[in-house]
Amino acid sequence: MTVLVVATGNPGKVKEMQAYLAGLDWQLMQKPDHLEVEETGTTFLENACLKAAEVARATRQWAIADDSGLMVDALDGLPGLYSARYGKTNEERIARLLRELGDSPVRSAQFICAIAVARPNGAIALEAEGICRGEILLEARGKGGFGYDPIFYVPEHQMTFAEMPAELKNQISHRGQAFQALLPALKALQDQ
Repeated sequence: MTVLVVATGNPGKVKEMQAYLAGLDWQLMQKPDHLEVEETGTTFLENACLKAAEVARATRQWAIADDSGLMVDALDGLPGLYSARYGKTNEERIARLLRELGDSPVRSAQFICAIAVARPNGAIALEAEGICRGEILLEARGKGGFGYDPIFYVPEHQMTFAEMPAELKNQISHRGQAFQALLPALKALQDQ
């Protein structure tokens, strides 16, 4: 079994990735706490590649990283790369987004997730991206999920991410789509 270091300090993210990679022959491990990577990229994919490459080189193991965020059309793509830093708490981030969006009739938005896998030498071996289109509601709905999930509404399912059963969200979300695109190539890598 090959070690795959997850470029995150969040044990929840490691657990989430384990669920997506179930059935593959990779042993996921959280990156060392002291190893911090500055996200200086201008796109989600650049940031994912930066994190995966640096963690791979530092640990001399295969590494996987993701970067994701919410892009709101009426706000010219904001919060975008700053989604996690748009406020100190989920509530503050949602309140700021709703305040800035105001009563704009344009509520369209998309969640984007980019994933990169790096070889032990830091060379990027795989990249994938997933996008989930939706709309921003005027107020929060639902108790599940995290981040912007209570205000991100998916019209085809008539629910916010926070109202969806986890299985459905994992299937249709930006992260779920990115992993679906990545899995065949990751399986092929493990079989080499």
